[in-house]
Amino acid sequence: MIDDGFRLLPEQASTHAPGVDLLYYFLLGMAVFFTVLIATLIVYFSIKYRRGNTRVDRTPGPDHSFVVEILWMAIPLLISMVIFVWGAALYFTGYRTPAGAMEVRVVAKQWMWKFQHPNGRREINTLHVPLGQAIKLTMISEDVIHSLFVPAFRVKRDVLPGSYATCWFEATRTGEFHLFCAEYCGTNHSRMTGSIVVLEPADYEAWLGGGRTNEVPAVAGRRLFEDLRCAACHMPGLASEVTPVRCPPLQNVYGHKVLLKGGQTVIADENYLRESILRPGAKIVDGYEPIMPSFDGQLDEEQLIQLIAYMKSLAVP
Repeated sequence: MIDDGFRLLPEQASTHAPGVDLLYYFLLGMAVFFTVLIATLIVYFSIKYRRGNTRVDRTPGPDHSFVVEILWMAIPLLISMVIFVWGAALYFTGYRTPAGAMEVRVVAKQWMWKFQHPNGRREINTLHVPLGQAIKLTMISEDVIHSLFVPAFRVKRDVLPGSYATCWFEATRTGEFHLFCAEYCGTNHSRMTGSIVVLEPADYEAWLGGGRTNEVPAVAGRRLFEDLRCAACHMPGLASEVTPVRCPPLQNVYGHKVLLKGGQTVIADENYLRESILRPGAKIVDGYEPIMPSFDGQLDEEQLIQLIAYMKSLAVP
């Protein structure tokens, strides 16, 4: 929780935090243990074998010990593998969003964070979330590389221009927590801060319904889809019953494999849909010609989010 007191480590306020801290303490303990061990041995042998001490045996030891060599390799290998497996488990837990997570869209730009809730409500530099609910952040930058960092949640993810990045967290404490950009992004980088406000579920619902609500992204996306006359080629049923389908249909495409010219396949995720809007010639669907115009420079990131949300709404589970 935001306060002015000194903390050696940020407080733990998410389901990620205890596991991350435990690994950190393990690494710190290993470093302290070997530092103290090596320093102690250096001091001990420096004193024991100091010049002029005639009471110690200075006979050279054996030149080779198979057991020592095996231990010298096995012990560091075992420690390294424990750290690797432990860290990998935490990594996959942190990057695999659980089912049922609430999706919040994030657009980063110099120098602010823009958030949009599933019902369309928007915030700048402050994000309200419910306690005990997994929150998936789908993020993109409008300009340079940023990095969303919430110390109390032990969450950090680079936010790139031109590609969607995701991360998730589940808050375990109510309160207000710091949000930072952890990637130098320009002269006002230090001012690109914000906060995440964690509320009880009932309080969050009251907050969500108490302000001005914008259109749901999928609804705004459908209107934009029709204004741009995308339906004329992709979904003739929305435009004219006699218009032939000249471009790949979008119903049920999200999350499924798409066969491309040349025999390759890709998964139609958010990044694929975004690329298809901005650079339609990059990946041509098998059986179709590259006739779609590019919308690069004509749509901002929020409009792209709306269009993709509409395309996702056409998918059948």
